[in-house]
Amino acid sequence: MSSEPLLTFLSPPLPYFIESNRTTYRAGGEHPNRRNIGVFDLLFVHSGKLYIGEESQTWEVGPGQMLILRPDKWHYPTKPCTEETVFDWVHFQTAGPWEELDDLNCGTLRGDYYSYAIRLPKTMTFSLPEEVITLFGKLHEAAQGTSHAAFWQRQQWFLHLLQLFDEGWRSDAAKAPIAVAEEAAAYLKMHFRTTVTNGKLGEVLGLHPNYIARCMSEVFDCTPQQYLLAYRMDQAKLMLMKTNWPISRIADETGFKQTPHFSRSFAEHVGITPLSYRKRFTGSSGSRLSDLREDKY
Repeated sequence: MSSEPLLTFLSPPLPYFIESNRTTYRAGGEHPNRRNIGVFDLLFVHSGKLYIGEESQTWEVGPGQMLILRPDKWHYPTKPCTEETVFDWVHFQTAGPWEELDDLNCGTLRGDYYSYAIRLPKTMTFSLPEEVITLFGKLHEAAQGTSHAAFWQRQQWFLHLLQLFDEGWRSDAAKAPIAVAEEAAAYLKMHFRTTVTNGKLGEVLGLHPNYIARCMSEVFDCTPQQYLLAYRMDQAKLMLMKTNWPISRIADETGFKQTPHFSRSFAEHVGITPLSYRKRFTGSSGSRLSDLREDKY
């Protein structure tokens, strides 16, 4: 069971690609000694081994292994390569918030209905690295291009690479609380129109409802039912803004069996009745998503 840290990026904005290449060190070569380089340094070893330190941590990165070094720390070689070593490297950065978490701490960055918390493992070993190698090859090829199309291609391949890493760590049982909470949230959003009890959620995920609730409280700071209600209110706002449906239909579309119950719940969470909320946008020339996000639940 791994205890390696997770690097978490709240997106949007998405982390963005800067440069990449494939490098070969002969025996005796070593990673540069440098401080505060201002970019994340992602390394993936094809063959041989890199001996690297970051502040007080050290790693031996071998074939099929990945390591991400931070932009604000001291990186240094712990010893020279003992054999020819081939590795890919990618420099990237983010304009948004990010954090590195130890000891399975869920941290402060959490996705909501409009954003996503990209979670990248500090280190990872790939049992089947062929897909990773292919992606790096496409990324390096696009990185050499100078056309406007090359810009989109390299960003696309870079984000595909991040997606692969983001999904890969979830098989690690040590990170289960985050994975469980996000899986539960995805199910709740998909089935918000229906009745979803804690028992039903437990059956679907194959886990005890109390464990799911604990995971969601750690990651989203709310219970499954609180998350479901907030999402239903969010969808109700969209329907009130974008349709002329009667309130009774919106109540039904958001999983409420009785219209008065929906209206009371909406007023409690938004601060005004559904009809008053709709009147805000009546006759407006374009409802903005930012208006929706400003409302507090």
